[in-house]
Amino acid sequence: MEIHRLMLKNVGRFSDLDIPIAPTADHFTNVTVIVGNNGAGKTTLLKSLATSLSWLVARIRTEKGLGSPIANEVIQNRAPAAVITIAMTDISHDAPPEDLGFVWSIARSTRGRKSGVHSDLAEVSLLADHYRSRMTSDEKASLPLIAYYPVERSVLEIPLKIRTRHTFDQLDGYDNALNRGVDFRRFFEWFRQREDSENESGVSDNALAEISEKFGPDSDVWKTLSNLKASSRDRQLTAVRSAIAAFMPGFTNLRVQRKPRLHMAIDKDGVTLNVAQLSQGEKSMMALVGDIARRLAMMNQSLDNPLHGDGIVLIDEVDLHLHPKWQRSLIRQLSETFPNCQFVLTTHSPLVISDAKDVLVYVLNDGELHEHNGLYGLDANQVLLEVMDTDIRNSDVQKRLNRLMERLQNGDLEAAKKLYAELTDELSEGHLELAKAALLLRKLELRRA
Repeated sequence: MEIHRLMLKNVGRFSDLDIPIAPTADHFTNVTVIVGNNGAGKTTLLKSLATSLSWLVARIRTEKGLGSPIANEVIQNRAPAAVITIAMTDISHDAPPEDLGFVWSIARSTRGRKSGVHSDLAEVSLLADHYRSRMTSDEKASLPLIAYYPVERSVLEIPLKIRTRHTFDQLDGYDNALNRGVDFRRFFEWFRQREDSENESGVSDNALAEISEKFGPDSDVWKTLSNLKASSRDRQLTAVRSAIAAFMPGFTNLRVQRKPRLHMAIDKDGVTLNVAQLSQGEKSMMALVGDIARRLAMMNQSLDNPLHGDGIVLIDEVDLHLHPKWQRSLIRQLSETFPNCQFVLTTHSPLVISDAKDVLVYVLNDGELHEHNGLYGLDANQVLLEVMDTDIRNSDVQKRLNRLMERLQNGDLEAAKKLYAELTDELSEGHLELAKAALLLRKLELRRA
C-alpha cells in the first residue's frame, strides 16, 4: 500500500495543492521529506494525510466506521469549504493494474455557508473491505501499518505500573496510531506481556544470569540453557529489539526488570541502565522506533521478519531531540530497517536531507511547494543556504567578514586591519574565516613592503 498523491483545496494555507508522494517516476525511494520555516504548513500536510487515512483505519475495523473530520479551524478564511483528496495504490490483492488505485475525498463546509461539495468515500470502503475479507479467510493475514507521529510525541516519563490490562490483537496495532503518536505506556504493557509469555516458554534473563554466575558462561549447563532461550525467543519482541539496535548502536537487550522495582532496562555499551535514565533524545528515538516495530510485529504475525511488513508512517519534525550523528543516518536507517514502509517526514535539519540518496524533497514557502533535487552529498552549510534560505552563521558576523574580504580584495590595508582586529577580539581562536583573512592580510602587507 502506498500513497500516490495528496490534493488539498482551501486547507490551511493551501488554496489548491497537488503533491506527488514518493515513490514517483523520477524517485524510486520510499521517503518524501518536506522542509520549510515554522508556520509554512508542513504539519498541515501531515495532518491532512492522517485525516484521510483515519477513514481507512476506521473502515478496516468496522464496515461503517467513521474517521476524523476536517477541523473547522483548518478551513481557509472566506472559503466556502475545504476538501482533502488522497490517491493510493494497493497491490496486495489480485486485480488488474487499472483496479489497484483508490481515491477518496473528505469535505467540510464552512459554518453557515452552502458549498455544494461532499465527501466521496466509496473507494476507501472498497479498500477496507478487501482487508476485512483477507482477515476473514486467513486469521494470520497481514495488515498495513498506518501511523502518524506528531511533534507532541516526546516521551516525558516511563510508566512503572500497569493500571489496566489491554488486549493486543492484530487490529490493536491501530490503537492511537493516528491521534497520539508514541504511547509509551501501551508499549511498556505490550512488551511486559510478551516477555512474560516468552519467559514462561523458555529461560528468563534472570535465570540465565544466575546460572552464569554460579557455573560460568563457558559451562555446558549455561550453553544448553542459552541455546534453549534463543530457540524460544518471541518473534515480535525480537523484531523490536533488532530495530532499536539498528538505530541505536551500542544499545542492546531491552527488557523488563522486576528488582529492585519494576522498570524497563537496556544495556548501553555493556552498562545496564534504567530507560528513565536515558537522555531525551535516546528516549525519543527508542520510543519512536520501538512503537513502529511493535505495531508492525502485531500486524504481521505470520512474517518471518515482521519489520518487512507494509505500511505508511508520517513523522513530524523527525529530527526532534536527536543528536546530529543520528540525524545523518536517520533516513537510511528507516529505509533499511522498515524496507516496505512509505515515509512522509518533515524536518528543520539540513543533516537529515543531505545524507540520503534519491530522497524526494519539497521546500515549502508561502503555501507553495517546490521540488528540490540533488541534495545528496552537500554539506550542511550548502543546504542551509540553498534549501532553507538561512545564513550559516550569525548574520552580523557574516556581514563583517564579507566587508573584511572586500577590503582585502580592494587592497585597503588599514580598513582591513581594523576589521580584522575587531573580529579577532570577538571570535574564538582558530576561526576558519579569520585564519584565511590572516593569510591574505599578510600577503597584502608583504606586497606593500
